[in-house]
Amino acid sequence: MTIVLKNDSRQIDEVVVTGYQNIRNRVYTGAATSVKMDDIKLEGIADVSRMLEGRVPGLSIQNISGTFGSAPRINIRGGASIIGNVQPLWVIDGAIYEDLVHLSLDQLASGDAVTLISSAISGLNPTDIQDIQVLKDASATSVYGARALNGVIVITTKSGMRDTPLRVSYSTENTIRLKPRYNDFDLLNSQETMSLYQEMNDKGYFGITNSLYGRRSGIYYQLYKDLSTINPATGEYYLPNTPEARMNFLRQREYANTNWFDHLFTLKPITNHAITISGGGKNSATYASIGFYNDAGWTIADKVSRFTANVKNTFYISDKFTATLTTQANVRSQKAPGTMPQRKNNTLGVFERDFDINPFSYALGTSRTLRPYNEDGSLEYYRNNWAPFNIFSTNTITIR
Repeated sequence: MTIVLKNDSRQIDEVVVTGYQNIRNRVYTGAATSVKMDDIKLEGIADVSRMLEGRVPGLSIQNISGTFGSAPRINIRGGASIIGNVQPLWVIDGAIYEDLVHLSLDQLASGDAVTLISSAISGLNPTDIQDIQVLKDASATSVYGARALNGVIVITTKSGMRDTPLRVSYSTENTIRLKPRYNDFDLLNSQETMSLYQEMNDKGYFGITNSLYGRRSGIYYQLYKDLSTINPATGEYYLPNTPEARMNFLRQREYANTNWFDHLFTLKPITNHAITISGGGKNSATYASIGFYNDAGWTIADKVSRFTANVKNTFYISDKFTATLTTQANVRSQKAPGTMPQRKNNTLGVFERDFDINPFSYALGTSRTLRPYNEDGSLEYYRNNWAPFNIFSTNTITIR
């Protein structure tokens, strides 16, 4: 019997892009992780940083806010820094992308509104990305200097191929989010809440002084205000001071059972459209894309639309020399619930924040005995006619 062994040599084609060179993964001596966009892409997610969450070993991503475009806290090496900044360096096709606003750890943790415009890659269309490399060790500083001391995330976008016919493709994603439900939370309904209010009122907790001048008086503030305020149209008090009128007022609130999630959340869809064009001849290759992302808002307080455009031309001057011209642009219009920065009170030694409201927190923390509208359809506020939401609006245009 004659047995002949044949060679079956295989090489790993995966390479690590460091910025100025492409090195095969098997000979690269640094600490790096390479991921393909097709492997980490999540439907309905338009932010690249959120797609990397949990996909790269050693990469920690903490999303302070679920609002689109908000800058996450990203750690590659360690969780602290003597300069207070642990954000990595972003490199897209060899070009360094600086954050529009450099955020401190305090601003990231407090949810400052400036986080909505500080992310360097919030205007990047995931459809244009081919792969992502995360450079973790100190060898990245030899390429990018001290700016790479917190690590580097290198993004390579798609390119056209030589000697290929023109190809046009269209893709769309449509996502809808369900409203939260009170059944998912162990909270009291309006009848159960009113029984507690009645017991507290019998014990003297809701007197006229405490209710009119207290910070959280709810329906008893409305009760005493109507009992002591004259309607200029009729010349009579808004609510007669009789046992029947008071009982009827409280009974209406008892059976209100307001579903704040229905009033503050919507079923509006998220749509994402992308058109790409690619092709090339003997000496050049072109890739172009146009993307439109629109989120009509999960709540009545937020809305975002983004338009992106990308053109990438590669010219093959010789077998060893190529030139690439890339143009990227994005326009974003966004409305989001206001977030106020916190400030330090040196006298008391505490941190303070101005009043702001998150729709989800408002729905969870507000009593269901309160009604959103009066009988005439006007908004019913129970404190000083303040608007229930402070809206932060931003319009961002980026061209690179």
